[in-house]
Amino acid sequence: MADREQVAALLRRATFGPTAQEVDAAARVGFAATVDRLLSPRAADAGARQTPPPELGADPAAALTKESTREQRQRARQEQREQARRLVLWWLDRMVAADDQLGEKLVFFWHGHWATSVQKVRSAVLMRGQLDTLRRYGRGELRDLATAMVTDPALVLWLDGHRNTRKAPNENLARELMELFTLGPGHYTEADVKAGARALTGWTVDRATGTAVFVRRRHDPAAQAILGETAAYDARSLVALLCRQPAARTFVAGRLWRRFASEAVPPPEDLAGTAAVPLLRAAFSHPAFAATAGQHVKEPVEWAVGAMRQLGVRPSALSEQKRKQLLSGLDAMGQVPLRPPSVGGWPSGAAWLTTSSLQARARLARLLAEAATVDARGEDELARLLAVDAWSPRTRAALAPIRGAAPRLAAALISPEYTVC
Repeated sequence: MADREQVAALLRRATFGPTAQEVDAAARVGFAATVDRLLSPRAADAGARQTPPPELGADPAAALTKESTREQRQRARQEQREQARRLVLWWLDRMVAADDQLGEKLVFFWHGHWATSVQKVRSAVLMRGQLDTLRRYGRGELRDLATAMVTDPALVLWLDGHRNTRKAPNENLARELMELFTLGPGHYTEADVKAGARALTGWTVDRATGTAVFVRRRHDPAAQAILGETAAYDARSLVALLCRQPAARTFVAGRLWRRFASEAVPPPEDLAGTAAVPLLRAAFSHPAFAATAGQHVKEPVEWAVGAMRQLGVRPSALSEQKRKQLLSGLDAMGQVPLRPPSVGGWPSGAAWLTTSSLQARARLARLLAEAATVDARGEDELARLLAVDAWSPRTRAALAPIRGAAPRLAAALISPEYTVC
């Protein structure tokens, strides 16, 4: 693989979608230096700083009481939906604008890992707080991230942690903490889940302050046997126990590999750890990484944000109608930020390559192409613009007769070469 193709492949995985200028800069300094720049940004993120989060105000549900009327509840729900919509549009805008592309993509990865939906949480304020937590801890150790997340108010509501008391333990959070977030299936027992649920008792959510609150009388202080170790666990000590298990090292490494490398190429056996940045450095530098080129199917958000970065489109600059079309297009493709379909997150790989998703992708490609602020006349110039190494003869033949910048861009965006990376 040529040096330019090697760094381009790296950037396609580590960012939402590199611009031609970013590929040029990476090719000049080389693969190793590009990995260093991605993992250890040397400057403050000017793009993110210029994209401040929206002022959401108070959670509309915080003002509701038992005496609130039906109309007041409906109005609060409508305000909640509008706040969530504004937060999604802001995050898409930040994804496009961020200079620290790997950092922003890590936040989106962890959002899918700790999959929490605003549709059940019903609070954009709490969801914004969760994004802040993922951004603060997402580059470091799983133990620190998981400790913050098990008492994150949005996750507590999402997995019914506020209903988990010593008198009536609720196992949802404990089960998903073990199966989906730290260990993976087969590395715990039902008895471990039941004991883990008791360790997590006592937490509730104060919507007025947007915080999780520990209520001691709701907590079970009794010693529990979990994974062969007995202690009087609480949320912090339970997380510490889970994250020091050997299964956590391979589980997290596998999740990062499949997201940033390939679903088709298995994770290397020697790839293990619980800290994101060291794991990604090892993955990007591993000999097996080169074999993953073209093996990753772009997720809808990844595809759309990458296209907007390369075409010079900002969601914040679109008309209200176009913003609605952007969100409805992502919805039709099956992926809207803050709305994962289940606690298991979104599907991956070939699951995105359906007939219906292709039709939705084509409609959204036309919208983005019409909003583009850049142009590419020939096929080679178009490939450079979209960070595609080369078109296949079939794609080149399909693009050649298309007249008009927008139709050509739209066709290129749904090509096989652009759909995968």
